[in-house]
Amino acid sequence: MLASTRGIVFHTLPYSDTTVISRIYTEAYGLRSYLVNAAHSRRSASKARLLQPLSLVELVAYEKENRGLQRIREIRTEVHYINREDIRRSSILLFLDEVLCQVIREEEKNPLLFEFLHSSLQILDVLPGNPSNFHLSFLLQLSKYLGFFPHGNYSEFCPWFDLKAGEFVPEEPAHPLHLDPAAGKILGNFLFMDYGGCCEVALSGEQRRAVLHGIISYYGTHVEGFPSLKSVQVLEEVLGELA
Repeated sequence: MLASTRGIVFHTLPYSDTTVISRIYTEAYGLRSYLVNAAHSRRSASKARLLQPLSLVELVAYEKENRGLQRIREIRTEVHYINREDIRRSSILLFLDEVLCQVIREEEKNPLLFEFLHSSLQILDVLPGNPSNFHLSFLLQLSKYLGFFPHGNYSEFCPWFDLKAGEFVPEEPAHPLHLDPAAGKILGNFLFMDYGGCCEVALSGEQRRAVLHGIISYYGTHVEGFPSLKSVQVLEEVLGELA
């Protein structure tokens, strides 16, 4: 059956001399693995560009039930990123792609999650000013769709964020999985800000690093098998130099 859908490219690997396998999160079917023709030709470079991580595409594919690899008939860019060459935004995209590859595993559609990802990626592309806090806000908002959005509010009476419980508590937890009041306050404020508001908050590299590592630990606590992320160091180096 031929079917059309929008999709978000997650990861692409070589399969043969003429094809690649691309993992694409689709609006209609959820996460899918597709065989994509990538024969050496003048069109190969163009196809490689549209299969970059977190590219927004439209595709027509031969969909068959109970088949691990589907085959794409047509694929094209749906939304062209205008700031893909910006090193901060491209580094954030690579980091978010690594996270999404680890936390989205189900092969079933989720329209609300797809729309969140689709709109957020476009916001990152056109967001004015410095986007260096975008990924912090994104990860917090993504946790809503994964089922572990933080509970409660930061306050002077509940300043510690317990990563295991996923909530703000009045006293320092007895275990090491928590954020101190300084990082907890930033996280608490970000929970109720949009992307633009979060990116207007001035953070030092040390503050951003503390919050990011706290959120990564939070994901590690609530997502089974969540690994060490390879792109974190590069992201922090880029944002630290250009903040």
